[in-house]
Amino acid sequence: MILDLVGYRSDQDLSLLRLVEPACGTGAFLGVIAQRVSNSCRKHERDITDALDAVRASDLLPRNVAASRALVERILTAEGWASNDASRVAQAWVRRADYLLEQPPGTPQVDVVVGNPPYIRLEDLPEERMSLYRALWPTMVGRADIYVGFFEAALRSLRAGGRLGFICADRWMRNQYGRELRKLVGDEFALDACVTMHDVDAFEEQVSAYPAVTVLRRGVQESAVVADTTSRFGETAAQDLLSWIGRREDRPFQKETFEAARMPHWFSGDDMWPTGSPARLAVLEDLTERFTVLGQASGVRVGIGIATGADKVFITRDPDLVEADRLLQMSMVRDTTSGHLEWSGHYLVNPWDDNGHLVDLKQHPKLWAYFMRNAAALRGRYVAKKNPEKWYKTIDKVESGLRRQPKLLFPDMKLSSHPVLDKGGEDGFYPHHNLYFITSDVWDLEVLGGILLSKVAEAFVDAYAVKMRGKTLRFQAQYIRRIPVPDPAVLTSAQKERLIDAFRKRDVEAATSAAMDVYNLTEWPG
Repeated sequence: MILDLVGYRSDQDLSLLRLVEPACGTGAFLGVIAQRVSNSCRKHERDITDALDAVRASDLLPRNVAASRALVERILTAEGWASNDASRVAQAWVRRADYLLEQPPGTPQVDVVVGNPPYIRLEDLPEERMSLYRALWPTMVGRADIYVGFFEAALRSLRAGGRLGFICADRWMRNQYGRELRKLVGDEFALDACVTMHDVDAFEEQVSAYPAVTVLRRGVQESAVVADTTSRFGETAAQDLLSWIGRREDRPFQKETFEAARMPHWFSGDDMWPTGSPARLAVLEDLTERFTVLGQASGVRVGIGIATGADKVFITRDPDLVEADRLLQMSMVRDTTSGHLEWSGHYLVNPWDDNGHLVDLKQHPKLWAYFMRNAAALRGRYVAKKNPEKWYKTIDKVESGLRRQPKLLFPDMKLSSHPVLDKGGEDGFYPHHNLYFITSDVWDLEVLGGILLSKVAEAFVDAYAVKMRGKTLRFQAQYIRRIPVPDPAVLTSAQKERLIDAFRKRDVEAATSAAMDVYNLTEWPG
């Protein structure tokens, strides 16, 4: 399937192409490659020795090199080629080498790279070797796995139009250490296909690797195929998937063994690639193309509540603890549980004035006395050690006016989207750091709240967010900003009323139906 996806078929003159397999092992790919090269030479009336330079495979282990050479020689001899010619080809194709050191960045000259790169954490390598790899392949950042370097080396070796087809763990698509590789792909390459195979027994030995087949191309991004397989995916299903891809159908395809969709574009930059069913990913990508995401919408701000560095000192329920003007009513996660803001009586002890400066404690004797009683805890914080003269500051400044602004609040961790309205004004609240907030001077926040309550909006957070135990979602600012929204000016009165009504009643089904109308969706993929 991988060889077909990268276009390496026997009907082409494969002796004219250059294929590389960076870590050949005992020949899982090479056996099929040898068969296809042999068939191609027959069809194009070439001798097998014309393909001496057509394939380059490498492995670090001598026993793997010997096994792969023996396999190639055995297959070519069985195909009727002279044994000495089969031996020459096998010797030329397979070498003992460290691909990451033998493939220095240079002039792209490879048509196809395929394989199953090794999974080894960089920190498990000798220090000198790890440093050398990082110097050669700068996408290997953080606590990367060595396969990241194989991706980069392979991609940089491709000539224009060349393709890479790897079966490999897909963690790089969604974690921090994959960010530079994602950026490289987005800037210089195109994703043609991504087939998730988490439940498939894809390897000779039982492994837990969350694999995906990824096909990348040096060229401009066009449409991208995404597929998700079940445990019953096998040879017949692979042929069915290839047939569906070959028909270039636009409608999502689903059967017992896999589901697939064709997306008109793919995601760019170093941001995490989304997860989800192919049909849902296609809808999310379509909405992202047609609408503006919250993070880029004019008149909208997404932020996080205040981090103090010492909540036990800065948060209280005692209204007489310090001067009244040094207390701000504070909203906590527990206040949002019902879907309506129900204040639990917490206050923020506020050391900041309206201009963003720390207050003079001498002018606030109760505040002074309180902070002095807790001086050891306050001075021991990292933020205080960095600024000893400002030992009583909170990590974040208090923003003058935020308490009075109407805002939608999102608890950090929740099983489903749960926006809650703080109406602001004199009875408004200052959000705690476990709450994210949205303010806007262009939206009726109950209308926006109805959209964000819907399963459509939730799907964007679900696609990007790190999942916690029990499938709890993280509703952090970086994920909320990815939710696309329409221009509020184009919504009809009826659409607004439906969204407001659903938000007030906390009716997720009604909110989803109203949001689908706003987004012009006829169906929602689960």
